[in-house]
Amino acid sequence: MTGFHSGELAVQERAGVATRAHQLAGMVGRGELRPATAEFLAAARLAMLTARDGAGRLWISPLLGPSGFLRADTPTTLDVDFRWPAADPLHVLPAGQPAGLVVIDLAARRRIRINGVLTRAGATGMSIEVGQAYGNCPQYIHPRRLGTRGDQSTPDRIPVFTGAALRPQDRRLVERADTFFLGTTHPASGNDASHRGGPAGFVRVDGGRLSWADYPGNNLFNSLGNLAVDPSAAMVFLDFSTGTTLQLSGTAALAWHDPKSGEDHDTGREVTFTPERVVVTAIPGLHVES
Repeated sequence: MTGFHSGELAVQERAGVATRAHQLAGMVGRGELRPATAEFLAAARLAMLTARDGAGRLWISPLLGPSGFLRADTPTTLDVDFRWPAADPLHVLPAGQPAGLVVIDLAARRRIRINGVLTRAGATGMSIEVGQAYGNCPQYIHPRRLGTRGDQSTPDRIPVFTGAALRPQDRRLVERADTFFLGTTHPASGNDASHRGGPAGFVRVDGGRLSWADYPGNNLFNSLGNLAVDPSAAMVFLDFSTGTTLQLSGTAALAWHDPKSGEDHDTGREVTFTPERVVVTAIPGLHVES
């Protein structure tokens, strides 16, 4: 067993990194929440969850809470103490489905991915049976220390807009962003949540579609491997200075081209995302601490 599914293997082969990826296959095998991971989770305040709503549509949603809202109850069980905002598309979250989670400390530039099955889901929390748990390198993480004003340790979200297409202000948010989170899925291996970062404007908007270059990474290709099999995808942009949250659900496709010589970040891979549903909310009091 390599730990990789057919889509990941195909992208690794096309990218010419199959040998290097095979050396890392143990990372994506059966995982557990080891003591160091449990300590990181206990201190974390921000995570992103990929799951499907009651209608079966894929979303990726931000989870913000005080330290301790994520807890490794056992080495294979993650408990999440979280009150779902009614404005979030996953606020009615069916249990028994795959769940992909990326937990990130922006200030420390550290992230951990956890994939498994949502065994419990309710208005005030959830539990995930852990199948995979592994760290990612700090590459492309822009350091920020987030804070919330007022008494809300877990701020609610205010509904702003729901529709089928980006508005001009949504486009401007995307075009100035240096960070977003991507949700993908695989029919057998489940859901995944990942972080993407780059210079401001690295995500382009053209004709209502979003596109970005796939930068060099860990060669696992979990997200792109999922897209090679299932085009369902979700994105979330968080304006850290205003608290505006832009969630998108739709489809994505990977395209290949010959890399341009002299450009270190040009891997010859580009992803294009077509939104089908758009949800904009606001997180009161969210800000970047100086």
